[in-house]
Amino acid sequence: MGWWRELGSRDADAVELMDDPDCDGDTLARTYLRFTPVNRAVSAPRERYLRWIRPRLSPAFETRLLDVGTGAADLPLLWLRWAEADGLRLRVTAIDPDRRALAFAEAAGAGTPGLTLLDATTAELAAADEHFDLVCSNHVLHHLDGREFGALLADSERLAELGGTVVHADLERSRLAYAAFALGTLPFEPNLLRGSFIRADGLTSIRRSHTAAELEAILPAGWRVRRAFPSRLELVWQADAAGRSRV
Repeated sequence: MGWWRELGSRDADAVELMDDPDCDGDTLARTYLRFTPVNRAVSAPRERYLRWIRPRLSPAFETRLLDVGTGAADLPLLWLRWAEADGLRLRVTAIDPDRRALAFAEAAGAGTPGLTLLDATTAELAAADEHFDLVCSNHVLHHLDGREFGALLADSERLAELGGTVVHADLERSRLAYAAFALGTLPFEPNLLRGSFIRADGLTSIRRSHTAAELEAILPAGWRVRRAFPSRLELVWQADAAGRSRV
């Protein structure tokens, strides 16, 4: 039960198995393949689409969304599918620093209208004066150190400064979240999650993630923390609320 006490503070030194550049390629591929059902369960992509994305879409004008650290691009593919079904125009630029993830995403999303996959960073896009209506990420924040965290928020503001909105979603560290994920995934370890890093890395991710209070203590002006179900946090910044407007 040592983990029960340890979850009282963030374990920034814990390392996820899939982050090892020398990890087993087949296991990594199976992990990417399982992202869609797992993220549907723990990341609430439909709720995020309905709350943050669909209200900004139009049948006439294209809305640009940047997905940071896209991984297998499973969330952008869902959002594009739902937007098309709603008769609304969405274009997603998905970026990731891991070429292994981009290679998998390129295969999974090949030929998907509206999806652009880039080997680029937020800093490079901001320096190129790119702008987006929405800047999003999923389960990226807990991977970052303090400098990287601050840089991502600053880049996000620049990328969404022309009237855009930023929503960085992540897990919320708690004993309940850890226990729920451990117990909830246990029956699937011999079948659906077999031969993947999902269960081990998911538990590590919770240990590395923040609490709402920890994030509120370090957020720059203009940012806020929103709690979401299940055991998720969203860091939100909106250009209009920050005193900026579309030009």
